[in-house]
Parts: sequence; C-alpha cells; structure tokens
Amino acid sequence: MTITSRFELPPDKQRIYDKVVKLEWLTIAYLVSAIFFIYLTLGSSQAMKAAWLEDLLSLTPPIAFLVASRFRDKQPNDEYPYGYHRSIAIAFLCASIALTLMGIFLMFDSALKLISFEHPSIGTVQPFGEPMWLGWLMIPALLWSAIPALILGRIKLPLAAELHDKVLHADAEMNKADWMTAGAALVGVIGIGIGWWWADAVAALIIAVDVLFDGVKNLRAVVADLMDQRPTAVDHSSIDPLRARVENEMKAMGWVADARARLREEGHVYFGEVLVVPSTQRDLLDNIETAQDHLHALDWKLHELVIMPVRDLEDDQLERAAHADLEEEGEAT
Repeated sequence: MTITSRFELPPDKQRIYDKVVKLEWLTIAYLVSAIFFIYLTLGSSQAMKAAWLEDLLSLTPPIAFLVASRFRDKQPNDEYPYGYHRSIAIAFLCASIALTLMGIFLMFDSALKLISFEHPSIGTVQPFGEPMWLGWLMIPALLWSAIPALILGRIKLPLAAELHDKVLHADAEMNKADWMTAGAALVGVIGIGIGWWWADAVAALIIAVDVLFDGVKNLRAVVADLMDQRPTAVDHSSIDPLRARVENEMKAMGWVADARARLREEGHVYFGEVLVVPSTQRDLLDNIETAQDHLHALDWKLHELVIMPVRDLEDDQLERAAHADLEEEGEAT
C-alpha cells in the first residue's frame, strides 16, 4: 500500500504554531482561574450559572486543539495511509457537539425559570467581617471572565487564518464571545440588585442562545468538512481560491490542453486530484513529476496532489459546474 508522506509545517508556520500551543496553555490556565472565581461568587443567579457553564465549555476548544496537536503530525502507516490530519476535525466535532448540547440545556433551563416566575436573590457574605452584598464580588469576577478572553480572541483570529486551523478559529470566536456572556450576566446581577427579578433569567437566556448559536454554526461547519465540502476560509465566509489557482497553473503548462482539479481538506492541509488532458504524450511522466513539484510549491497547504492524465473532459454538466465554480472562486480571490 502507498502511504502519504509525513507532513511538516514550513518554518515560518511552525513558529506560529509553537506560539499558538503556548497561547492555548495560557488560555486554559486563564479559564481555570475565571471558572474558579465565578464559582466562588455563583450564588443563586441563573445568569451566573450560565456564565460559569459557558466558561467551562470554553475549555473544550483549546483542549481539543492541544490533543489534536499530538496526533496530526504522526507518521502515516498502512492502517492510516492518509495520516492523522483529520484528528483536528474530530476535535472540532467534539467541541461543537458539547457547545450545542449545553446551549440547548441552558436555553430550556433559563426559559423554565422565566416562565415559572422564579425570583432569585443575591445574599450577603462577610469576607472581611462586615456584611457585603454578594453582587459586588460577582461584578469583578465577571469582568475577569470577559476582558482577558476578548484580548485572547483577538490575538488568535489572525493566527488561525495563518495556520488554516478551524479549531483555533472556533476557539477565538468563543473567546471573543465571552465578553457578551459576562456582559449579559452582569446585567442580570445588577437587575436583581435593583429589583428586576426577570433580568437574571433573561440574561441567562441570552447567554444560552449565544452558546447554542456558536455550537450549531461550528457543528454545521465541521460536518461539511468531514463530508469533503470544497475548501473554504477558516471562517467559512468564502471559498478558498486555491483550486482555481491549481487549474490555471496546470493549463498554463505547454503540455496540458485542459485540466480539472478537486481538493478536500484534511485538517490544515489539502489532498486532491488533478485530471489533465495532455496535448502531447512526449515525456509525459517527467512532465507530471515536474508539475507535481510545481503545484506543491504553490502553497504550503497542498500536501498531496495526484495528477491523472485522461483522454478528454467532455462532460457538459461537469464543464458548466467547473466554469461556475471558477467564476465564484475568482470573485472570492
């Protein structure tokens, strides 16, 4: 059995990746501290409970990233001839399922509290010997849950694009969304303080909807990747124009009359096939080897491309679809 070659990031991308690994460990340490402080001030607030659970869920993407990093570079073998690149997608899937399920639970739990007209109360504590309203301790805990997370999210977004890492992008999106969660919980706590009993449940419901939205969005994205959808940007906002570039590069070669390519994502990298109609049979094998080297140098994400000579590409339906795709990818470029 022929197995793929072992993948290694280019030196500049490897430096970014090493930085991201350290950043994810820092994220986990920070989230553990935020979870701890919110737990200490939890009280009976539904919004605080939702914020605490959301912070717990925020641990899933960085842990998934670090676990996947242990497998993605493993040497391909007879059992896994394509390597372990999809461990990243599996990690992404686990994180998305956890988010979706927790979002559904929080939404129903918060809605039930609101419908049942439950009046939460925030009591007092005596941390320094004098009675103090617990809400005054909740507020700094929520601010600690929000501000560093927002900064971490902004740092990670461009790094995710550089590495073409969708788990890291989902992690960055969750970090950025944490300030919304903390802000909603803050409104709920203040609402209880001024007598708005419903503010707590409404804030928790807003948090639940945000968690569910993130979970469903990421779940749809990872299922599309596992179904070998055509490659997209890390935020799924546009089609990756790399396939169009591959086809144009092949058509520009003197020995190629026509070419069609198809690519699929395997974690950070792309695998694919290029069907070519040779204009000449002379030195065909040498031309194919040269073309493969040229295409692999085109972009670091092109890990393995199989160039297959064929007699023709006369399928009219395929032709129309290919031209439509190329126009769309050209607009994305």
